[in-house]
Amino acid sequence: MPVFSADPARIDVALVHRWLSEESYWAKGRPRATQDVAMAGSRNYGVYDEATGAQLAYARVVTDGALFAWLCDVFVAPSVRGTGAGKLLLQGVLDDLEPLGLKRMLLATADAQELYRRFGFAELSGEMAWMIRQS
Repeated sequence: MPVFSADPARIDVALVHRWLSEESYWAKGRPRATQDVAMAGSRNYGVYDEATGAQLAYARVVTDGALFAWLCDVFVAPSVRGTGAGKLLLQGVLDDLEPLGLKRMLLATADAQELYRRFGFAELSGEMAWMIRQS
């Protein structure tokens, strides 16, 4: 049975780095030092196998703690995709952030729109044009 945790001490940092730098489409090749800095400046979440303690999923959130959050680096181990681990992860993250009363939470995804819609996310629209600066 998978369990959610917001305890950053439970994160298997080496495993998360391998997942993101080798298996994700958005962070392929990300250096470990960069990942460590990103994690240190974020809220980190995991889903774990209750019996073994093995990490099954990861997400991090960059936030000011009052108005805005960016949900990023969401990764579910291929062996447990489709079993509810991703839903457990997202619900846990949202429950943890709920007391903050954030006005906006953003994310970017190339392939999981349906999952995020179930949790209230929608494509951007409206009067404002969201913009990005990349390097």
